[in-house]
Amino acid sequence: MGTRTEQGPWREIAQAIREATGTGFELQRKRSVGGGCINEAYRIEGDGQVYFAKLHGAGDLPMFEAERAGLEALGRAAAVRVPQPLCCGSTRDYGFLIMEWIAFGRRGDTGLLGRQLARQHRSTSERFGWGRDNTIGTTPQINTPSADWVAFWRAHRLGFQLELAGRKGYGGRLRQQGERLMDQCAALFTDYRPKPSLLHGDLWGGNWAPDREGRPVIFDPAVYYGDREADLAMTELFGGFAADFYHSYREAYPLDPGYAVRKTFYNLYHILNHLNLFGGGYAEQAERMISQVLAELGH
Repeated sequence: MGTRTEQGPWREIAQAIREATGTGFELQRKRSVGGGCINEAYRIEGDGQVYFAKLHGAGDLPMFEAERAGLEALGRAAAVRVPQPLCCGSTRDYGFLIMEWIAFGRRGDTGLLGRQLARQHRSTSERFGWGRDNTIGTTPQINTPSADWVAFWRAHRLGFQLELAGRKGYGGRLRQQGERLMDQCAALFTDYRPKPSLLHGDLWGGNWAPDREGRPVIFDPAVYYGDREADLAMTELFGGFAADFYHSYREAYPLDPGYAVRKTFYNLYHILNHLNLFGGGYAEQAERMISQVLAELGH
């Protein structure tokens, strides 16, 4: 348990909370909590109020501003619960985002998560993309709106990540095969026309949890409007979700048969992003995925 403290960035954070709530707030306790590998994360409390605080470098305030906007967009969809953002700002050394503290439980209703995500995906826009860029991890995610989904994915998802990988020294066969896939990928959409659905954008198993009543909560979004299959595909990475999640989702919002091939195409984006963030064996995994999709396309 921490003690009363407003050292470092906490004086400015407490002031931002007072301004956002219009109530008194003096930081009395804070403790570090699991926040992934990107940000520092804390449970902070004072004057009977409890919040979740995320901190990163001072130059990363735009990342938190975009995350706040994404949480607000997901909240307006009134589907899966998200933490309500309170405020964001910056100090000399940190950018920060303050949001609702949600106490998590151990057992969650993954069937309900599937049904609620299907409801979220029925919230649509006229164009793919979003009104602002954001980040996927700490990698920039370009969301320039487009009426052409394939062109959007080529330019702002696969093309962007392949270009970044090349600058990091991962060119050669990866880049060559990636460009072949981008040239051929329109064939994946010959009989399939996705709608611009509201996506979480980074929906792996670490970005959802049940609250104390077992109700699903999603967080750490990389929001944009895109093919809902891209969200579903990522749930199958890194261990996947429980079987009743997929059954409930498909029952509420059936999937096109071509999803079985396109999910690898969509997950390539996230594996390339992991390559660009962490290096390691992700280059070989990305090459295997590209080869798999090209083989499905007959190339």
